[in-house]
Amino acid sequence: METVERQHEAAPGTRTAFVRFVLCGGGVGLASSFAVAALAAWMPWILANALITTVSTLLATELHARLTFGAGRHATLRQHAQSAGSATAAYAVTCGAMCVLHQLVVTPGATVEQVVYLSASALAGVARFAVLRLVVFAVPHSLNAATATGHPAWHAAV
Repeated sequence: METVERQHEAAPGTRTAFVRFVLCGGGVGLASSFAVAALAAWMPWILANALITTVSTLLATELHARLTFGAGRHATLRQHAQSAGSATAAYAVTCGAMCVLHQLVVTPGATVEQVVYLSASALAGVARFAVLRLVVFAVPHSLNAATATGHPAWHAAV
């Protein structure tokens, strides 16, 4: 009971969570973009992106569980699985953007690739924030209502 209440009290507002999301997820995303570029020198880009997306999703989900959404603990297996679903969609967006780029420009430079990759990642990131905030790390409605009204019967039931 106390843990659930503390998690709700510690949960940041939307703006604060978004700033933390941008800092944590953006930092991981920026590092990932350089890692993808480096790995793509040794393997196909799509494989490098898949590998880095997997590792960065695990890291970012932990950061979001602990810092962004105020849980202050490890992400659960369910949260990792749900986060992986949103990361899969983000992976499809970045791959799609890069495929379109390579259809339009035969040999784009590294800077152009980075701009396209980071732009696609940013768009996918905004959608991911919504999914993580509203689904993956959401505070249950019953907790919101009970905490807002201070309903003692609910607190006793937990």
